[in-house]
Amino acid sequence: MKQIINFLIPILVGCIIYLCPMPEGMDPRGWKLLAIFVATIVGLICKPLPMGAVALISMVATILTGTLKLEPEALGGYSSSVIWLVIYVFFIARGFIKTQLGTRIAFFFVKLFGRKSLGLGYSLAVTEFIIAPFIPSSAARAGGIMYPVVQAISESLDSHPDNQTNRRIGAFLNLVAYHGNLITSAMFLTGMAANPMMQSFAAAQGITITWSNWAIAGIVPGILSLILIPLLIYVIYPPTVKTFNHAVEIANKKLHNMGPMSRAEWTMTAIFGFMLVLWIFGENYGISSATTALLGLCLLLITKILTWDDILSEKEAWHTLIWFAILVMLAKYLQIFGVIAWFSTMVSGQVIGLEWHWAFAALVLIYYYSHYLFASNTSHVSAMYAAFLAVAISAGTPPLLAALGLGFCSSLFSAMTHYGASSSAIFYGSGYIPIGIWWGVGFAISVANLIIWFGLGGIWWKVVGIW
Repeated sequence: MKQIINFLIPILVGCIIYLCPMPEGMDPRGWKLLAIFVATIVGLICKPLPMGAVALISMVATILTGTLKLEPEALGGYSSSVIWLVIYVFFIARGFIKTQLGTRIAFFFVKLFGRKSLGLGYSLAVTEFIIAPFIPSSAARAGGIMYPVVQAISESLDSHPDNQTNRRIGAFLNLVAYHGNLITSAMFLTGMAANPMMQSFAAAQGITITWSNWAIAGIVPGILSLILIPLLIYVIYPPTVKTFNHAVEIANKKLHNMGPMSRAEWTMTAIFGFMLVLWIFGENYGISSATTALLGLCLLLITKILTWDDILSEKEAWHTLIWFAILVMLAKYLQIFGVIAWFSTMVSGQVIGLEWHWAFAALVLIYYYSHYLFASNTSHVSAMYAAFLAVAISAGTPPLLAALGLGFCSSLFSAMTHYGASSSAIFYGSGYIPIGIWWGVGFAISVANLIIWFGLGGIWWKVVGIW
């Protein structure tokens, strides 16, 4: 019964929007597409079917209603280099996990910082910072690298989810690892799957976001967040044991059992280093981010770090290809049909007359806290990023500031709930943190991140010429 209701709700919402009076002057296809798009987003929230299935149904709806043609419009998203960048890096992430290079890095930092609970938390934050530019899937980092390490450390220190020892260290480490994952996702263009999507949306409005200018803008507020957020968690939800004298010995034992770096790990390190150089400097020589990722994938196949069976078995990548391309296509045609312009005009009326600083602040807060209604970063970005970016620019906000500011929010706003991102489900599912604590701590961190990124970060953005 619940599944039937979850299936009917998106259809009902779409029908209600379609039956509402169409704004004067709008392309009728735009109004039909808006109804389908909103129904799609509601479907992603209600989850009557997996995300890919919901997206496919939406694409079929655009064709059957005469809103789009199958070729080249409905299938056009699959020709986007942004889509393929995301798919390539899923495969590259598999290589990182397969070689255990990420696990080695994690235990190395535990070895350096592990005698204190706070030090352990910072070791996880530093690990996230090191690997985030190379693994553009926040879920892959969380589930494939950080989560196993956090659980192994917690249980080795006699902290378990199902008894009174959850507060000993496990709850603290799970919270730090999760929020560190969100912060590093915001710091790098290649830190989260939805970031290249926003790059594409910004480009459609004439704004150029590169790996370099995103990283330069994000590095200072990101490092400040990685320093201050673990400390905030330590204060408001502290571990009951502050010192672990044998944590370093545990890390040493794990590293000893792993032995010296294998040929595969060295090869992985070299390929990632090469890719990082190209991600930073390649655009100057006509080498796009997608080309760099494809080249890195080919090198992993040539060196046999990955096999073709590894590629075929990476279900999440192929799943992402289905729904990501469709959502990008829907958002693209909302703009082509004038829906984004209409929405921008409507929202502009709410901030009209405000000085651009206040208008942008209002838009950021609405965009940020509306994430309570979303179960993924990507669906939120698809629904609201392009429209809010257009409104911010029309209010006088410097375009690059608006694009990057909303982009940073698009990772950070997942802090508040246990369903806000794929990685939140992973860490909340560990059972260490009660739901009320998760929401309370998450709200406190959301406020702290806004202050850090748009307060102190805003000063840094002024210094480097973002606005």
